[in-house]
Parts: sequence; structure tokens; C-alpha cells
Amino acid sequence: MTTRRTFLTSTAAGAAALGLAAPAVAAADKLTVALIGCGGMGRGHLNLLVKHPQLSIAYVCDADDKRLADAAKIATDAGHAVKAEKDMRKVLDDKAVHAVWMATPDHWHAPGAILAADHGKHVYVEKPCSHNVREGRLMIDAAARNKVHIQVGTQARSTKTVAEAMKRIHDGAIGEVLAGKAWNSQLRRNLGKVKPSDPPAHIDYALWQGPVPEAPFYTNRVHGSWRFFLDYGAGDMGNDGVHNVDVGVWGMRLDALPNRVAALGGKSFFDDDQEWPDTQYVVCEYDPGNGGKKPRQFVYEQRIWSPYVQEGYENGNAFYGTKGMLIIGHTIGWKMYGEKNKPLEEMTGRIDLPAHHQNFIDACLKGGKLAAPVDVGHISAGICHLANISGRLRKTLEFDPVKEQITNGADANAMLRRKYRADHWAVPKGV
Repeated sequence: MTTRRTFLTSTAAGAAALGLAAPAVAAADKLTVALIGCGGMGRGHLNLLVKHPQLSIAYVCDADDKRLADAAKIATDAGHAVKAEKDMRKVLDDKAVHAVWMATPDHWHAPGAILAADHGKHVYVEKPCSHNVREGRLMIDAAARNKVHIQVGTQARSTKTVAEAMKRIHDGAIGEVLAGKAWNSQLRRNLGKVKPSDPPAHIDYALWQGPVPEAPFYTNRVHGSWRFFLDYGAGDMGNDGVHNVDVGVWGMRLDALPNRVAALGGKSFFDDDQEWPDTQYVVCEYDPGNGGKKPRQFVYEQRIWSPYVQEGYENGNAFYGTKGMLIIGHTIGWKMYGEKNKPLEEMTGRIDLPAHHQNFIDACLKGGKLAAPVDVGHISAGICHLANISGRLRKTLEFDPVKEQITNGADANAMLRRKYRADHWAVPKGV
């Protein structure tokens, strides 16, 4: 990490202060944990977790037998007495498990996390924490009633470089921030067009689908590509984009959902089966009193066919203040400018996933505060969900951030929730 001028001390502790404290694991100096979801990000977590001296990996869990076996081998080879289970209920029923990493597809994030919380487990859940706005609120409720931690996997919240940038903004280094922007520009792959088929023998497709409405199996809707389909993900805004949305939420101190959201977008580039936009422009308005004295605006841009650097960063954020601006690529670094674009300071540094793990572990063992608690993750994910509703209906949404209701259309308000499979064991209470 390098800095041209450092005038503030480290703020990693300040980042952690965003969350509310919950009880520690009683008389424990080591956590017994489980990994639920052994795909790309899950395996990335596991490779770090098996080396952590404060963790004992008791279970790995996945609906895909091959991924499950691979994960079990990683944990066993690292010296953990691990059990491999396909059904998360067997994992959650084990009272010896203190915490779970929920690295499933998006449609399982909230149902799985709520089930885990109701079993008394602390939860590290991947982003976006929810598939829809209502699920996010139910996750907050579940954490509160069970007195457990739910940490969201937006690891910029535990990254010192990003925390330093946020400290500059919050201390007024660029004046009052009245507008912010996030962008997601990269080249995704074409998913092709396929017909329904039988699922392979190694995937328990009914278990993979879980509580969502039953649908045929498509080869291009599982293992990573699910995020581009309505029933299973929130598009790339809820995937990579939510990281940058979350940095915007942090920098602008957006502690509630916006009063107004307008989104336009569609498929400008890809001719394939994916159902979410590849090109998207979103404007969120915050009225005076909703977190600030003046009206504020937050913008999101998405071009997932455009692998070109914008304002110095492929994916990033800009904060526009009355006395300057700060541009950040949360995985790379940031630059701050004063009036008349005078360079003031810059810093570089990579994203710190191990620090985000440690923040969660410390909270569970010591009763500390989370860097990315679910109430914060709900705001960032909720912006994505409202944007997606606006884009699908091609309509500006008027939103009540206190009641969390859309006030200018029953059709839009109904989309704050999703349809679930009738009587499925994982349907969250209160949906």
C-alpha cells in the first residue's frame, strides 16, 4: 500500500463500528463452522478458512456431489474432520456449529441465512444478501430476534484502503457530498441459447432450486450463470455492481432506501438467454430529511460488454462534493481532488477478504461489531432490487423508505416480494 500524503490514522476500526454488537460464542476461543455452497466463491472462502487457526470446519454442504466432494477433500487435506452433506438442514440441526458461510446462489441467500439464524447460528452471507427487498428486511428481523450476527460479503467494508477514503469523505475533505456515482463496466460471456434438459446425476436439482417456483433444468442457469436469470439472481447490478453500490452507500451515508428510483436499460449487446440487462442506467433520489439536509442523488451505470477503464477504474465510484471529488476503484485504490481538480491525495491497495473474515470471526468470538451487518447490506441490495423493478416496468418508482413500500403502483409494490414454492421448508416466515 502506498500513499502520497497521509494526514489521518487508520480507520479499519471505524469501518467495523458500523454494525451492532451481538453476543459472543460463550466461553469459546475457536469457532466450529460450516460452508454452505461450494462453488466459485464458496471454494475461495474455503481455501482461506481451512488455514485459519480460530476455525474448525465441521461441514461442507452443496447440492452438487462433485463440488461437495472437492470441498470435502480440501478441508480434509488441511486437517479438518469434516462431514459432507447435501441438505443444509442436517448442518443447521447440529448444535455444535457456531456459524455458517452461506455461499449459495442468490435465491438461497436469504432463506438459508434466516434458517441458520433461527437455529442460533451466526451467518456470513454472500452478496447480494437478498433476492428482493422484503427478504432483506426479514433477515434484519431474524438477526435481531435470535441475537446473532449476519455479515454480508461486501469485503470492501473491511479493506483499509477503502476505509481511508471513506474517512476523508466523512471528515469533509471534499465538502458536502450531494451526488455520487457507481459503475460496473467489464466484458461478460455470452450464455448462449439452450433448451430444457434432464439435470446431470451429480446435481440434486430440486435441492438446488429450493423454495423458488419449480422450473425445468437449463445447462446455462446453474453454476455461476444463475445470477443472470430472474428467479435466481439480481443481474450483474446485484452481482459485481452491488460492491460499488455498497461503497456508494458507505461514502454517502445512505442509511435508508431512496425516495425515488428511475432506471432504463436492456440487452444492447448479448443475444442469448440471460434475462437481466447488460446495459443499465439508474438514478436514485434522496429527499431532504432522508439522511441529509439537502436533496442528494446516487447514480449507477452498467455496461457488461465494455471492458474499458472509466475515470481510471474499470469498476468504481465517484463522490462529488462542494469542495472537490474522490474517485475510487475499491479493489485498486483512490484519488482525491480539490477545487479546480487540484490533486490532493491518492492511495493504492487491494481488497482484503481475510480481514472481512477476521472481522466476522472476532464479532462471533468476542461480541464485537460487524463491518458489513445485514442492515447495511439490505440498503445496498435494496437499491439494486428497486432499480431492477423500475427497469422491468420502465417506470419511475415513488418509495416510502420508512414503510419500505412503493406508493405509485400496486404492480410495482408486489415486486418487493417474490413467489415461492408452496409449503417448501425454506420459505422465510413473514414473506
